Amino acid sequence: MILLDSSAWIDIIRNAPRADAFRRQLEEADSVLVPTIVIYEVYKWARRKASERTASVAVTWMRQHTVAPLDERVALEAADFSLEYHLAMADAIVYATAQAYEATLVTGDAHFATLQGVEHIAPPG
Repeated sequence: MILLDSSAWIDIIRNAPRADAFRRQLEEADSVLVPTIVIYEVYKWARRKASERTASVAVTWMRQHTVAPLDERVALEAADFSLEYHLAMADAIVYATAQAYEATLVTGDAHFATLQGVEHIAPPG
């Protein structure tokens, strides 16, 4: 099971340089976990930077996978991870969700790169 963070979904939507690597991750995964905070971040980005239609299509696409709501256990774990690893709230929630479901967090964000259970995809070049 993998969990693509918001940056990965956004790179796919933008067809950014790492998009193909993230698409391969999606295609090869036995299952994909999508935290509700990722839906929020991707929808908000798409509404602001693209269009309402792009935002709706992105949400529909993410809903085809397993959506993981934020519950009390994950929220408390996220707070601990935030303090321990100096993560912003959304990043801590994403990481805690991946840990709770034993999913590999796939990301383009370098601040996750050294954490356990993370596959960081660096920019090409």
